[in-house]
Amino acid sequence: MGGLLKLFALIVGILSPVVYLLEKNLESFYIFDLDHLSTVSKRGIELYGNDTRAVVKHIVDELHGTADLQTYVNLDEEWVFSNAGGAMGAMYIIHASITEYLIIFGTAVGTEGHTGRHTADDYFHILTGTQTAYVPGSYEAEVYPPGSIHHLRRGTVKQYKMPEGCFALEYARGWIPPMLFFGFADSLSSTLDFPTLWRTSVVTGREMISNLLKGKF
Repeated sequence: MGGLLKLFALIVGILSPVVYLLEKNLESFYIFDLDHLSTVSKRGIELYGNDTRAVVKHIVDELHGTADLQTYVNLDEEWVFSNAGGAMGAMYIIHASITEYLIIFGTAVGTEGHTGRHTADDYFHILTGTQTAYVPGSYEAEVYPPGSIHHLRRGTVKQYKMPEGCFALEYARGWIPPMLFFGFADSLSSTLDFPTLWRTSVVTGREMISNLLKGKF
């Protein structure tokens, strides 16, 4: 037992400065710009309104057409169900790496759940429909219509709801791998939808490894 504790202490001692150094330099790993994502989203809404399919295509095409992003954008619309925090919808993974992910998330029938408490900042760019959110102690809902951004700060938590059909461009920046536990928990403990869990793991793993091989951390 003592040997295991010493080994654990050694591993923590080695990894702690590495994690600290990486944490201090997280910004240098990001390839997506917050203002650019907002501009692209709003432009898509202005051009195509409630035609969500056209809005999504516009966003993906414009991101892929950006020289610095071209090789990091997944053009295959591999939609899979997403069950997390009691909420259910579907997602299309545009990008996944160690420090960033970019997806289209939404549902045509509405959903509600727990945001999760994450190791990354999460930005919901609402494309169609409306998202509402609630924090303890408040007596009014936060309301996010199309064109707005719901920023869930790292380490914070909310209740959220998409009352009816709602789709968003969701962008997270920070430490992405720890977020996967939240994303997989409902499938392992509740829905037991293992084919979807497998497909999600394959697509996420493929994109993360592919980006690592390109030097994208």
